[in-house]
Amino acid sequence: MDWYGLANFASGNYKNIEMEEIELLKEELRQTKLAYQMAAQMSQFKSGFLARTSHEVRSPLSSLMGLHQLIINDLCENPEEEREFIAQAYESAKKLMQIIDQFIAVSQLESGSTPVDLESIEISSIFEEIDALVHLQAASNRLPVEILSADRPIYVVADRARLQQVLLTLIDTAISVMKKNSIQGQTRVRAIAAENSNLVKIEINVHRCPGYIWTEPVNLLEQKTNITPEEVRNFSKELEMSPGMKFMLCSSLLETMAGQLILKDLSAESNDAHLTQLQCLIPLDRG
Repeated sequence: MDWYGLANFASGNYKNIEMEEIELLKEELRQTKLAYQMAAQMSQFKSGFLARTSHEVRSPLSSLMGLHQLIINDLCENPEEEREFIAQAYESAKKLMQIIDQFIAVSQLESGSTPVDLESIEISSIFEEIDALVHLQAASNRLPVEILSADRPIYVVADRARLQQVLLTLIDTAISVMKKNSIQGQTRVRAIAAENSNLVKIEINVHRCPGYIWTEPVNLLEQKTNITPEEVRNFSKELEMSPGMKFMLCSSLLETMAGQLILKDLSAESNDAHLTQLQCLIPLDRG
């Protein structure tokens, strides 16, 4: 090869290297932007922790006080209705205790007072257990859940009971949100292990806009003097932990296993204007 050919060869190699470096820089920039968006998203979500926790505790407490107010003010039509309100008040008190117990359980995991039992888990075994648990609920609500098997075995390092709790909670929330808003659609669950990543991504599609997960309306029972029995009945029936609080608790549980929970808006990539994807990131066990 003459000098001219050698120069062209060197120049071509240099350009190829230069293009590779540019592509690497672009990918690093994309990953940095993604990490920033994720951090900003979680910061926005967790900044309202105190207000959200207060709301979650106040809702069953407000129901409890409203029911007692009806009884104290002799607004019950007969002894049977009074007993009905006492039973409803007891159920509200139980819901309040359940919410407080969940807060305590997560705080104990975060503080390390309750150990996290990490082990190697094959994802398909978790999926089989979850499918058996959610199948009937999804069928009864006519909101099918499709849990897709991976094309190869995928192992993660996690606490089996906690991971199952997180996935069940998120799938149950997806079904509840769609049912409450009369939205038809299929909740799809699948696991992906990228070759260049140390994390396994479990995707759960929810047919609702991302903002709803943490900005759903706060529906508290107003403390007014003229409370009708029907208002109290309706409010007590709707008592449940909000999607936003469930998301926050699941996020905290995943963090105790070195994982992460992310919300991704897929509306621009699909025909569904309100499609959100919940992504559970779990450490991959490469064995």
